[in-house]
This record gives sequence, C-alpha cells and structure tokens, in this order.
Amino acid sequence: MPKVRRKHNIPAANLNLEEKLVHINRVSKVVKGGRRFGFNAIVVVGNGEGVVGHGLGKANEVSDAIQKGFDNAKKNLIRIPITKTGSIHHDVVGKAGAGQVVLRPASEGTGVIAGGAVKSLLDVCGIHNILSKSVGSSNPHNMVKAAFEALKQLTDPLEVAQRRGVSVKKVFEG
Repeated sequence: MPKVRRKHNIPAANLNLEEKLVHINRVSKVVKGGRRFGFNAIVVVGNGEGVVGHGLGKANEVSDAIQKGFDNAKKNLIRIPITKTGSIHHDVVGKAGAGQVVLRPASEGTGVIAGGAVKSLLDVCGIHNILSKSVGSSNPHNMVKAAFEALKQLTDPLEVAQRRGVSVKKVFEG
C-alpha cells in the first residue's frame, strides 16, 4: 500500500509561537593563534495547539546561534493531532542517530512524563498528558529529532477513517 504523503510545513507568519531553548553547546576549533570558540543552539517552537517545530543554529556568539535556531525552527513547523484530553491518539516510535523515543498516550491528569529535551518539545506543542521513554543516546540533538520524527508519524483517526472508507468507530475496533 503506498504511503500517504501529507504536507507538513506550515507558514509561521500569523501563528503566536512560543519559543524554548533546549540546549547550548560550545565547540572549539584549534587555529594557529589558539582556540576559536563557536556555539550551537537547539531550540523548539510551538503554539500550544498542535503546531511544533525544531531548529539548530550555529554562530560565533550565543545570541546569534539562538536567533538562527529560532529562524530555522519556524521554517519546519508541523501540525499534529491532539486528543481533547491533551494527549496523542496512538503509540509512536521515532529514531534519530543512536537515539530512539517512544511516545504513548496517557489518561487525563498524568502530565508530561519525559526527559529534558523531549519535555521541552512536548510542552510547546500543547500536549499535557503523555508518557515517553528515550532509548539509546541521550544526546539532546538526537532526542529532539527522534521525538519530532515520532510526532510526524501521528495520524488523526478521522483521516484514517476517510482513507479506509469506514466510520471512526470502526477504526478503533480493529
């Protein structure tokens, strides 16, 4: 069965996006006169209603790296389906490099059970009840990318029902 491709990129022009810095890394390059330092920043943006994006910015100054990261994050926004209880519809697994993130729906009142980098992404996204487990690398770069890949895989039950030509109730029965 051919995979259905959905358009994920959303223009950031008229969205009220919340920005969150996940991690700053200082890198150095040895040159003739000594060490030259640079910075890279991982950032996530979201509107709290199912739109989320992540970005990486690199520069010689911290503030420039953060700004580049926010600009980059705004360029790759996706919309994800969220339940009325602020959770996701089904289990998903995302992989990036040696990192793997498992996201599972949770009942009302559970909260966001997730590690640092993944928690930041889920907070700006607007998910309030979710369980997550990170396996493998705990590198913030890989964790954010893996969680983002997992969120990309989420499907709306209404969309699945329309694609199959059945009712939404039938989708949940099997």
